[in-house]
Amino acid sequence: MEPERRIKTIKRFIDRMPSLPTSVTKVLEICNRPDTSPNDLNRVISLDPVLTGQVLKLINSAYYALPNRITSLTRAIIMLGINTVKNLALATSVLSSFKDRMPCRKLTMDEFWAHSLGVGVIAKTLASIAGVSASEQETYFVAGLLHDLGKIPLANKFPKEYDQVVEKAGNNGACLVECEQEIFGIDHLHVGGMIADKWKLNNDMKSAIVGHCLECEELSADKFAIFVALADYLALRFELGAAGNKQVDDNVLITALRRISIKPDKLEGLRSNVEQEIEKARDFLKIAGKGS
Repeated sequence: MEPERRIKTIKRFIDRMPSLPTSVTKVLEICNRPDTSPNDLNRVISLDPVLTGQVLKLINSAYYALPNRITSLTRAIIMLGINTVKNLALATSVLSSFKDRMPCRKLTMDEFWAHSLGVGVIAKTLASIAGVSASEQETYFVAGLLHDLGKIPLANKFPKEYDQVVEKAGNNGACLVECEQEIFGIDHLHVGGMIADKWKLNNDMKSAIVGHCLECEELSADKFAIFVALADYLALRFELGAAGNKQVDDNVLITALRRISIKPDKLEGLRSNVEQEIEKARDFLKIAGKGS
């Protein structure tokens, strides 16, 4: 199949994907207002029993490890913060849109989500190291969790070809993005950007999805994307799941760390801390319908 036909097939796949639920769209809209209050958010979420249940399950999960059970939605919103609730609503909605298993042999859905979870946890940890406020750190977690969404349409529509991409990148040490471009005429970064546009994700989320590749010749100019790119690199180094990528040169790592003002010695002990956080974060995927 010619690249042009493959690109059209991917575009049709994305066009047929469901839009974000109305309740989630309203949550995103209301959270963008500077004067939004917990009561405003409560009124929107309470109209959606599923979303209400997810927020309450999440705040009472091991992910947050609160000492007392929270049964009030308003209380949950106050304790988590408006920005965190917004990101939880977005992430659970997006993840629930991808329940099918990928037909690839070289990239399974279980490995894919294990890697994605690792990237989310590491991105959030790096943000903490860099002094990002606690209320904003959840955005990094969600961006890391969603960064590789563009691989799903490619792997679903062209499983045999995507197996070839992963094998070539693994055996020959080639750049995964370049292998995708060679075979499909498009790569998972661009496909992810198309999904972000369909769902009207904000600029930070989209920048992480389209700019998280440290293998590419030029490092992204967007610092938010660099956090996720670094997290992606470290998840590969720690062998957290699999995403088809090869590990990149450590010189790129040092350059990226310098761009976000993190010294390499700050990464000491990161792996053990991340592994502990991943165990807690598995609840996040369970509630969203992922993982086991």
